[in-house]
Amino acid sequence: MNLHKIADITVDLGYKYNRLKKQAEAYKINEDSKPDMTIYLSDAFLEQKHKENPHLSVEDCEYIFTSSVFYTGMLQYGGFMLHSSAVIMDGRAYLFSAPSGTGKSTHTGLWQKAFGEKVQILNDDKPAIRAIEDGVFAYGTPWSGKTDLNINVKAPIAGICFLERSETNWIEKMDIGSAISALLNQTIRPFEMHDMDLLLGHIEKVLTSVPVYKMGCNISEEAAIMAYNEMSK
Repeated sequence: MNLHKIADITVDLGYKYNRLKKQAEAYKINEDSKPDMTIYLSDAFLEQKHKENPHLSVEDCEYIFTSSVFYTGMLQYGGFMLHSSAVIMDGRAYLFSAPSGTGKSTHTGLWQKAFGEKVQILNDDKPAIRAIEDGVFAYGTPWSGKTDLNINVKAPIAGICFLERSETNWIEKMDIGSAISALLNQTIRPFEMHDMDLLLGHIEKVLTSVPVYKMGCNISEEAAIMAYNEMSK
């Protein structure tokens, strides 16, 4: 077995190519325990995905489709993925989500400029969220998009924020209905009704303790400072 601890889930993770191997190294564990999840993709599966997506290498296909298996499997453990860029500051996680190209990574980069070494990038594209007995936590995982920025750390979530571009900076809390819709639009929606029910239940648990915001922002350090001042309350 090839065991890794990812989002506090023991995963027997098989890899054939260097990208996933390198990304997963920080999550590897030396334990003799039964895995909660096993992820092995066959050569035939990867070749088929490569044919369906010729712009991707086989190595990229392994990286992308192992993430899909993991994040779908997380539903059985109180978790789901949120397409977002997540930072940690003062021991708490702040997640910023938006459609691709809107600037979520740019915004978390502004946190690093504004607050310096106090800020760490937890995961720049696909942090895991789990609602467990101790609270609601964000986790780094080996799967973090094009930038490959992630750390093997978990932190309680201070807030989740959905970004849009604006010439001026503003932030406001979202109502529950809008927050549910926004979260569903930025995660993997399962095909099976049972799994969809699990996802909705996990989202409901998250929303009972984590505030969700909508924010308009420009590319300035003032936007990051405003977000922190509001979300850290």
